[in-house]
Amino acid sequence: MLQNLIIKNYALIEHLDFAPDRSLNIITGETGAGKSIMLGAIGLLLGNRADTKTLYNPSEKCVIEGEFNISGYIIKNIFEEEELDYEEHCIIRREISPQGKTRAFINDTPVNLETLRRITSQLMDVHSQHDNLLLGANEYQLQIVDTFAQNSEILDKYKADYQLYNKANQAYQQLLVDAKESKKEFDYNSFLLDELQKVKLKKGELEVLEQDLNKLENAEDVKSKLTAAALYLNAPDQSIISFLSATVVNLNSISNYGEQYNQLRNRLQSCLIELKDVADEVESEAEEVELDNEKISTIQQRLDLLYNLLQKHQVKTDQELMDIQKDLEAKVGKVLNIDEALEKAKMQVEKTEKVLQKSAEALSKSRVAVLPVMEKQLADLLKDLGMPNASLKIENEQVKPTNTGTNIINLLFSANKGIKPQPIKNVASGGEFSRLMLAIKYILANKRALPTIIFDEIDTGISGEVSIKVGNMMREMSRSHQIIAITHLHQIAAQGSAHYFVYKDNSSARTVSRIRKLTNEERVMEIAQMIGGQNPSKAIVDNAREILSKHLVELTNYKLDL
Repeated sequence: MLQNLIIKNYALIEHLDFAPDRSLNIITGETGAGKSIMLGAIGLLLGNRADTKTLYNPSEKCVIEGEFNISGYIIKNIFEEEELDYEEHCIIRREISPQGKTRAFINDTPVNLETLRRITSQLMDVHSQHDNLLLGANEYQLQIVDTFAQNSEILDKYKADYQLYNKANQAYQQLLVDAKESKKEFDYNSFLLDELQKVKLKKGELEVLEQDLNKLENAEDVKSKLTAAALYLNAPDQSIISFLSATVVNLNSISNYGEQYNQLRNRLQSCLIELKDVADEVESEAEEVELDNEKISTIQQRLDLLYNLLQKHQVKTDQELMDIQKDLEAKVGKVLNIDEALEKAKMQVEKTEKVLQKSAEALSKSRVAVLPVMEKQLADLLKDLGMPNASLKIENEQVKPTNTGTNIINLLFSANKGIKPQPIKNVASGGEFSRLMLAIKYILANKRALPTIIFDEIDTGISGEVSIKVGNMMREMSRSHQIIAITHLHQIAAQGSAHYFVYKDNSSARTVSRIRKLTNEERVMEIAQMIGGQNPSKAIVDNAREILSKHLVELTNYKLDL
């Protein structure tokens, strides 16, 4: 239940403080005085889109704050799911900065708009002319049936099962597409893989082969150079080693004359040993080098094969070829195993489909069961609301599963005798829409734990006795719900437990919208003006006093169920 509403810096409202009564609150006032502005501000609490153009003072932030008593309403689980502190006294706030940034808070904890909407949708229901338009939509009609049937738990179960089925089916369908595409390329990929596997690639092989080929192709020159080098190092007559040996012998003869001579001799001796090792290796390499045309041909063939594969796959290294081979093995292996994967995916679809079908049958059964009851209750209410010839039919069409179930609900309506009911969006006038919507809200009121219901001029197109019955229905609803009704009809205004007047204050440089609670005597004058205009006669004032007195007496004896 809304205990207090504060609006700051919004449209024509500089500061507004509204503390509604717990039962039936009536709001009246001149056209354009600010009643719809209040609804716009409440809409922000419900998560509607914000606009900086609505700021009364563009340099200051706008604040909309609602205080709610949420004790007795089963919404604690939502707070827990959203990781919010639950308190029976709940404060919800929405702010709009001059820069256009918006923030929302629940009990001073910042929340996103999705969370805000989830919480406030359980606290308030605002009926406006937009709802009349929604009434013609099949989706909205289905929501009405679900609310009447109290299908919340069944619907949640169905939606969860539908998500599992949809996920499994999407995975299966994607696998079918992948399988089709993979099989198209299977033969070609298999050919490429077989080609690479036959080559038996080895990491680094290409570099080794290129070096070996280079050496073999230049074998004659290499052998000649190595042989010459061996002669320079170790020829029998004159060579580097023979000269160095003679030098070591000479220094050996004087090594006793000084340590420095001995050290020089030792260093040269080390060089001589190293040179002999080098000379041996050069001679060995020279002996091993042979002109082998057959081996050259073999290496060239292997290299040609590798070069062709590199060019074919547009890569530069044998490692890249090995990576391609690995990728091809995965692709071919996937196709070889695709039938097994498809079978598993299909089984999962069938499994989730069976569960979904069971949930769909339970949901559909619950919906269909309430349709005759809804038809009768709505028909009876429409007669009470001045439509004795109205006929109403709620059709159900079974369809394939969607995210809302397997039903399409179509509300058929006729206001005139002998006229076959047709889809409501094609036949209902504004007043008929309003009365039908009121009847729907009335039968749904006790089907959901909704603390506050707001009616924005639901009295459009009605008058006289019908308006009295509309007021009676609102008062009946206010036994278990807080009702806030914006009205232009005195018959409805007189039935409120509290009456608020919205007006424009032009006393300062800029017009400001304000609201005040009327005393009983002020209510008499307001009702009289609603009956007879700005300057009502004494007879009209007396009539207004009589009407109000009657309802105040009824209200005194009226036991509220809140």
